[in-house]
Amino acid sequence: MTYLFLYVIGIILIWWTYRVGWLEALKTVIKVLVPSVFIILFNIKGGRLLFKSPIVGLLSVLPTSIFIYRGSLPLVSFINNWIEKKRSDDYDSEVIETDSVSIDD
Repeated sequence: MTYLFLYVIGIILIWWTYRVGWLEALKTVIKVLVPSVFIILFNIKGGRLLFKSPIVGLLSVLPTSIFIYRGSLPLVSFINNWIEKKRSDDYDSEVIETDSVSIDD
């Protein structure tokens, strides 16, 4: 069942990348993945510390997920801005400036 889920997610990612381009797809994946990883890690560690069980920590995801999601937005925007900066730097390096010379000269 896990493989089927990962297969479907992979197909959706490939389709999304084809539809919007790889940079926009990468930024969307980062926008979803970074907060999700932080939420899961925090709740596993919090559940282990508070309740001595990581399962209870995973069940308490909803209250903490709002705060962690909002707290991770600056990191997500930093990563996306870095990607945009690299993209604009690549486009700027391909520009060649020339002077126009009239045919009469």
